[in-house]
Amino acid sequence: MKNHTSNNSPTPGRREFIKKSGIALIGSSLAYPSVSFGAANLYKDSPLKIGLIGCGGRGTGAAAQALEADPNVVLYAMGDVFEDRLEEAHAALVKIAGDKIKVEKHNKFIGFDAYLKVIESGVDVVLLTTPPAFRPDHLTAAVNAGKHVFCEKPVAVDAPGVHKVLAAAKKAKEKNLSLVSGFCFRYDYPNRAIYGRVLDGEIGDIRTVTTFRHGGEAWYKDRQPNWTDMTYNMRNWYYYNWLSGDFIVEQAVHSLDMMSWVMGDKMPVSATGTGGRQVRVDKKYGNIFDHFAVEFEYADGAKGYHFTRQQSDTSHKNSVEVFGSVGSAIVHIGRKYEITGKNKWTYEGERNNMFQTEHDELFASIRNGNPINNGEWMATSTMLAIWARMVGYTGQTISWEQAFNSQESLGPKVDEYHWDLKWPTPPIAVPGKTKFL
Repeated sequence: MKNHTSNNSPTPGRREFIKKSGIALIGSSLAYPSVSFGAANLYKDSPLKIGLIGCGGRGTGAAAQALEADPNVVLYAMGDVFEDRLEEAHAALVKIAGDKIKVEKHNKFIGFDAYLKVIESGVDVVLLTTPPAFRPDHLTAAVNAGKHVFCEKPVAVDAPGVHKVLAAAKKAKEKNLSLVSGFCFRYDYPNRAIYGRVLDGEIGDIRTVTTFRHGGEAWYKDRQPNWTDMTYNMRNWYYYNWLSGDFIVEQAVHSLDMMSWVMGDKMPVSATGTGGRQVRVDKKYGNIFDHFAVEFEYADGAKGYHFTRQQSDTSHKNSVEVFGSVGSAIVHIGRKYEITGKNKWTYEGERNNMFQTEHDELFASIRNGNPINNGEWMATSTMLAIWARMVGYTGQTISWEQAFNSQESLGPKVDEYHWDLKWPTPPIAVPGKTKFL
C-alpha cells in the first residue's frame, strides 16, 4: 500500500483539495478492454476504466484519488446534471492526472439519466458522488451492471433508500464485487488503531460514547434569472432534506458512523432528543435544521450521545470519547488519540490521507481478487443519522424498529426528476408538531 502523508495535516480535507486543484468533469472512450471479475481474477493485470457519476468537488477529489491508487487506470466516462460542473471537473483532472484522463466527448453525459449512460459506457469501476438522494438507485444500477463501486456517504436520505442499499450490497457480495464506502474515518490509521483497541476490550465494557461535530456555515449559490425551481434546488441541494437528508445525515453522519464502529456496529434500541433551526432562519436555507442533540440507548444499557451544529462564529469541535469500565478512549480528530485508565496508550504510528487510502484499498481488492464490501455497515450508519433526524424533527422517542421500518420517502423517484419539476419542499419541522411517519 502506498503511503500518502501530509506534514501539515494527517487527513487533508476535501475542501483543501478543491482549493488547490480547481474542479471539473467530463467523459471519454478509448480502446481499453472491459473485463469480468471472478475466481480467476481477470482484473489482475488489465487496465481498469473508471466512470465518475457526480462531478462536484467531492467527485473530482474522488476521481483524482482513484487515479492515484493504481498505475494502470484511466478515467473513461463522466456524468453530471450540470455541464459546467462536468467541464470544470474535467479540466481540473487533466491538470492533476494528465494522460490518465481518457474521456472522449461521446462519454461526457449530462442529465438526470447520465448515471445510466456512464454505467453502460464500458467502465469497470464507478464512483458515486452525487447528492445523497440519488445514491440508492445509482448504486443499485451499478451493482446490477456488475461494476465495482466507490459510494460516498451518506448512502440514502430515508429508510426506504437504506433498504435499497442493503439489497444492492447483498447482491454485490453475491457477484464478488467490491463496494467501498466514503465513510473515510474507517480508513484512517489512528482511528483504526484506537478503535481496534477498544473493540479488543482495553477500556473494558463500554458505558458511554459521546460524539461532537460542531462547525460553521456551509456554502450557498445565489439564484440566477434563468434557473427553474429544480435548478435552484439542485444547485443548493445541501439545504433540502429530500436531497441531502439534512446536515446531520449529510455531514455529521461521520460521527455517528464512528460511534457505531466503536460499538461493534450493533444498533441501539431507542433514541430521543431534539433539534432546531435557530440561526438558519432565511428562506435560502431550505428546510434543514442547524443543530441536533440526540441520545441513543443500547440493549445493554450503554448510551451514545451525539451533538452537532452548523452555526457561524461558534466554536468548532470534532471528537469521539468512549468511556468504559476500566478506562476511556479519547479521539479529537486529527490531533489526539489516547487511552486512559488501566491500559494507558497514545497513538504514535503512521498518519495517512484517509481519502486516498479508501481508493488504495478499493483498487488493491479488485487487483487481488478479494473484494471489499462495506455495504451493510455503511447503510446502518446512514440509518442512524436518518433516525436521529426523525427524533430531532418530531421530538419523540423512537425505537430502532420504528425508524428502520418507516415508510416515509422524502423525494421523487429517480425517473421522475426533470428541470420543470416543482417538488413540494416539506415545511420546516417543528418538534412536538411534526409527526413521525
